[in-house]
Amino acid sequence: MPTPPIPRKRRKEARPAELLEAALGLFVEKGFAATRLEDVAARAGVSKGTLYLYFDNKDALFKAVIQEGIVPVLAENEALAAKHIGCSFELLEILLRNWWTKIGLTAYAGLIKLMVAEARNFPELAAYYYENVISRGRALVGSALRGGMASGEFREMDVETTVDVVIAPILMLLIWRYSMNCCQNSENDPQRYLQIHMDLLKQGLRKPEKETQV
Repeated sequence: MPTPPIPRKRRKEARPAELLEAALGLFVEKGFAATRLEDVAARAGVSKGTLYLYFDNKDALFKAVIQEGIVPVLAENEALAAKHIGCSFELLEILLRNWWTKIGLTAYAGLIKLMVAEARNFPELAAYYYENVISRGRALVGSALRGGMASGEFREMDVETTVDVVIAPILMLLIWRYSMNCCQNSENDPQRYLQIHMDLLKQGLRKPEKETQV
């Protein structure tokens, strides 16, 4: 006779990190509106009351997921940019690839699709995400672009618009992964996608030879 499975016991306590992991999974799977705190607690194996010991409400829980998972990657990229010396395009590539490795290949990538889908319904959370994630990411890319233009490595362009053009394909890759990717017969190779994107950026940002000589 096979040994019956041992029933899962609800734990009385859970570390905040375990609650955040459970919340991230549900936010990505169900979205913000459809995720209930009791479901987060159940996935973490605790009571809803235990969850309230750490987080006052669902908004606070979502913000904590952002602070613990995404903000540290931005801080890491800021540190990389601060100590970088030399080629501005190399810095830009480092920033984009690090973001893809630390966010794009993880469950945190699903939060980007969530924000695109639900921002208008939760404007306070959208503002929080913009201030803590988007604005810092844009500042990093913009700084690399300005450095390249100042050194003569990049052609002169409107920086804010160029930031959008640099970031948009990365965002599309992330959003596609959690949406229409299920309709494809074969999954896109993200590394090949990123390499093509970087090759196009390198050619598009580079100052033409004639401009350099003048």
